Amino acid sequence: MFKKAGEMTTLAHLEELRRVLIISIVTTFVLAAACWIFSDRVMAVLLQPVTATGHKVIYIGITEALFTKIKLSFFLGFLAALPVILWQVWGFVMPALRRREKFYFTVFVFVSYLLFIAGVAFSFLFVFKLGVQFLLRFGGPELLPMLTIGQYVSFAITFLLPFGLVFEMPLAALFLARLDVLHYRTMVRGRKAAIVSVVVISAALIPTPDIMTVMIMAGPMYLLYELSAEIVRLVEWQRRRRRRREEMAGAGDGIAACAGK
Repeated sequence: MFKKAGEMTTLAHLEELRRVLIISIVTTFVLAAACWIFSDRVMAVLLQPVTATGHKVIYIGITEALFTKIKLSFFLGFLAALPVILWQVWGFVMPALRRREKFYFTVFVFVSYLLFIAGVAFSFLFVFKLGVQFLLRFGGPELLPMLTIGQYVSFAITFLLPFGLVFEMPLAALFLARLDVLHYRTMVRGRKAAIVSVVVISAALIPTPDIMTVMIMAGPMYLLYELSAEIVRLVEWQRRRRRRREEMAGAGDGIAACAGK
């Protein structure tokens, strides 16, 4: 199906990339159309943090409900199409890799998809739901929240997607540590900068001015940073252990050679 990298010209690479993009986009559109069928059920689940508190979500534009449903369908279609998109990327990159690199890249693609879905699920179950219910209580009994469906769904998607990307942090740290590019000591020294960075990133990603929502997202992000640091430390410990074994084996061979003389 895919030609070897050495046999492909620059034009052939561009044509192959074009094919990958077309298949990925068409797959997303087709699965988005399929997701339209059960988008109402997903909408009900997405609205559960609000409806559980006794509040209702409204729409104020004639087309707002329709376009919100389309937006949600494309979001679900993208999640459903992600395995196909990653498979296309895998097929495009694979011919240029050596045998061992192909194995690691295959594992990377598979695990990255699982981590992305896990990040979105974790964000909804343990952060988004609690965060929405917590923030709705701030209005008190005197204020009535008038949430529009378009703004709410946009807020939810913008909140959930970054968690899928952030959950890739431990995997990225593992590969960078394996390449001896990232070190545990560097991550320890960068903790203060990491705290500031996750707050700034959260503020940039979350479409709301209140600090509580930003902190709700920044907290898990920083915990993932600490988890990544521990993964890097484990990789370095394994590397040091392997080097000690090699040194001991080399010393043993030297002693054996001297004894043989």
